[in-house]
Amino acid sequence: MVRAQAAQVQDEGLWQVLASVADPEIPVISIVDLGIVRTVEPDRVVITPTYTGCPATQVIERDIRDALDAAGYRDVRIETALSPAWTTDWITPEGRVKLHAYGIAPPMPAGQRAPACPQCGSPQTEEISRFGSTPCKSLWRCRDCAEPFDLFKCH
Repeated sequence: MVRAQAAQVQDEGLWQVLASVADPEIPVISIVDLGIVRTVEPDRVVITPTYTGCPATQVIERDIRDALDAAGYRDVRIETALSPAWTTDWITPEGRVKLHAYGIAPPMPAGQRAPACPQCGSPQTEEISRFGSTPCKSLWRCRDCAEPFDLFKCH
């Protein structure tokens, strides 16, 4: 029982450290809020990149390693799992709020045809390009305020 409690405390400490690691492409959101962290155990952390070829994966692994080492978790391994594939469903509600506040439209609920503009809130938006500032986002424009914005692609 004492051993299980110690492991739980260590897991909570690891989660806190990981929650302090920002996504390198969207610095206002942590890798935990983005849903990249899949499993936390006393001896390992498992992450799943937002897509298989994500160029930020190595930076994320380095930032995790640096944060773990600084917090005294030098023996914790970092593993990458590609299956199951990451999905926007793993973004936390807090993460969605942070994306919106940063000017990125969070993934749309099923059945919604267009995102609301994160700048002015207008539903009058149109896709400009399926490819946005990073491969996991598409580029949109608001017809009312004319501001461009990224939409986090659903997958």
